[in-house]
Amino acid sequence: MFDTMTMVKAFGWLCGALLIYLLINWGSESLYAMDQHGAGHGEEEAEHSKGYVIEVAAAESGEGEAEDTGPTFAEVLATADAGKGERVFGKCKACHKLDGSNGTGPHLDGVVGREIAAVGDFGYSDVLAGLEGEWTPEHLNEFLANPKGYAPGTKMSFAGLRKIQDRANVVAYLAEQN
Repeated sequence: MFDTMTMVKAFGWLCGALLIYLLINWGSESLYAMDQHGAGHGEEEAEHSKGYVIEVAAAESGEGEAEDTGPTFAEVLATADAGKGERVFGKCKACHKLDGSNGTGPHLDGVVGREIAAVGDFGYSDVLAGLEGEWTPEHLNEFLANPKGYAPGTKMSFAGLRKIQDRANVVAYLAEQN
């Protein structure tokens, strides 16, 4: 039905298409990268890097009530499901292990409550190595929501977990592993 040359050509086209897709993805990420905290820019430049501001009459006059932003992370964490967190942790397994050995990223065994950048035999980025404090559930929540926003310049390429419930479940799962 198919000879070997046809199969090789089909495989070559597939690889070529994948390469083009990856190059476009890489190019668009670098083109549209946003600096979340204005790091490395002056205050004025950080202000101008924002797209545009929509003025609201209630905000100008000070009227209106505070916007409901939903439950706090502490409230969500109190009802978090570690079993669901184990499933969400599947996204982390490609780089992180829980057995005390490092992978592409540092091991996460005992990470909740551990000092930031405290795994001695792992080469952290300068940004994470320069952070002080410990990985509290709140710090983990912020980091997991947007790693590059929390620590601009981090080597971690993960985009983050958008849902607060997923982050709370993962933190609950990691806390169980301590």
